[in-house]
Amino acid sequence: MIFLGIDGGGTRCRARLRDASGQVLGEGEGGPANIHQDFAGTVRSIREAAQQAMAAGKLPQEAAHSIRAGFGLAGIVTAGTGDQLCASGLPFAAITAINDAHAACLGAHGGTDGGIIITGTGSAGYLIKNETGKGIGGWGFELGDDGSGAMMGREALRRAVLAIDGLGPASQLTDAILADLGRDQPALARWARAARPADYARFVPNVLSAADAGDAIAVEIVTVAAAALETMAGRLLALGAPKLSLLGGIAAVMQARMPPNLQACMVPPLADAMDGAIMVARKTAGLALRPPALAVPPAPQG
Repeated sequence: MIFLGIDGGGTRCRARLRDASGQVLGEGEGGPANIHQDFAGTVRSIREAAQQAMAAGKLPQEAAHSIRAGFGLAGIVTAGTGDQLCASGLPFAAITAINDAHAACLGAHGGTDGGIIITGTGSAGYLIKNETGKGIGGWGFELGDDGSGAMMGREALRRAVLAIDGLGPASQLTDAILADLGRDQPALARWARAARPADYARFVPNVLSAADAGDAIAVEIVTVAAAALETMAGRLLALGAPKLSLLGGIAAVMQARMPPNLQACMVPPLADAMDGAIMVARKTAGLALRPPALAVPPAPQG
C-alpha cells in the first residue's frame, strides 16, 4: 500500500507519500488549504501537492487510484467534510479527513497522549488523551487565533494606521509597515477588505525583528501573543496533557518567550502533521498506527 499524508493550512498545503514500511517516497507543496474559507481552492492545493509528491516519487498519475489518503486540514468543523472531499473528484482510493490540529497532535506524540499548541498563520491548542481528541481555540481569524502570526500582523497594522492619525506613537515597526503599504487611507482600506490571514501574517518578521531591536510597540505585540499561548498551554495541562509540543511557523521564537515552568513541559515533536495524517490513513486500512519509520523511541531507563 501507498499512503498520502496532507497537511493543509491557511498558508500552504504539504504532501508526503510513504509506503507500508514507512519509507518516504516523495513530497510536494501546494497553495493555501483552509477548507472552511475556500473549499474549491483547498481541493486544487491538495491535487497540486499530491501530484508533486507523486512526481518526486516517480509514480505515474494513474497510481493515485491505489493511494490511501489522510487529510489534516484547517477549517474542518463538521463530520461531513470527508464526504464532500470524496465527491470532489480527487482520484484516491480512500480519503479520511480530520482537522489539522488532530493530525499534528498524532504526529507530534506518535499517537500517544499529549497536547500541542499550533502558532503559525492561525493558532489552536489540541489534546489527545486515551485516543480521544479535544481542541481549544482554533476559532479562526474572525473570532480567535490569539497568539498567531495573523493576529500579530493585524495588530501591527492597526498600530501603524493609528500612528498616521496621531492617535498612537510611531516607531521603527509602524514606519516599516507604512513604507511597505503606503499611507493612503483609501488604498489601505481596500487592502484590508481583501486581506486574508496570511496577508497579515507576512508582517510577523517585521514585528519580531523590531521587538529584538527594543521597539516598544513590537515588544508589546509579542508579549501579548506569548501570554495568549501561555494561557492555552495552561489549559491543556489542566485538561490532562502529560506533555506539550509547540508547532507552527513561529513556534521556536514563541517557545523561547514561554516561562520556565511551561518550557519544562514541552518536548520536541516526533513527527509532523503529514505523518499524523498518514497514521489516520493507515488505521483505516487496518494497519498499525505507526509504521517502523515512525516508531516512538523507548523511554529512557533509570
